Amino acid sequence: MRIKNDDTSSLSHTKWNCQYHSIFCPKYRRKAIYGKLRADIGKYLRRLCEYKGVEIVEAHACVDHIHMLVKIPPKLSVSSFMGYLKGKSSLMIFEEHSNLKYNYGSRTFWSEGYYVSTVGLNKKTIQNYIKNQELEDQIKDKRSLKEYKDPFTGK
Repeated sequence: MRIKNDDTSSLSHTKWNCQYHSIFCPKYRRKAIYGKLRADIGKYLRRLCEYKGVEIVEAHACVDHIHMLVKIPPKLSVSSFMGYLKGKSSLMIFEEHSNLKYNYGSRTFWSEGYYVSTVGLNKKTIQNYIKNQELEDQIKDKRSLKEYKDPFTGK
């Protein structure tokens, strides 16, 4: 069996290309990811992915959620990796940014769930989506401010 692909990785007896687009957000979808915390979250997520042998293909931290396109080896399940990533990064965040303990009760920075989908052949489309997500959010916010009408006065 000969598979030639730039995206294909290998273990001792396995060729694989398992890429996933995942999105997760802070508890209550708080707009908390900015400034020093944003840089630190990126550093923590990169370090945790490196520990597990997961490659970050593309990632972006918006103010209220994280987009990641990751390449997870088949020896790891997606759910166990996401639990590890969110759990450990939450502990790292509270260790470095102790002032957040008062905003987030029981030391849980991230919300319970997450979104994940397999990438398949539309990798470039997802990479562009992740790169431009924050810009699209800003454009939508500006548009919604201009189109807003007060329901009581009609202005």
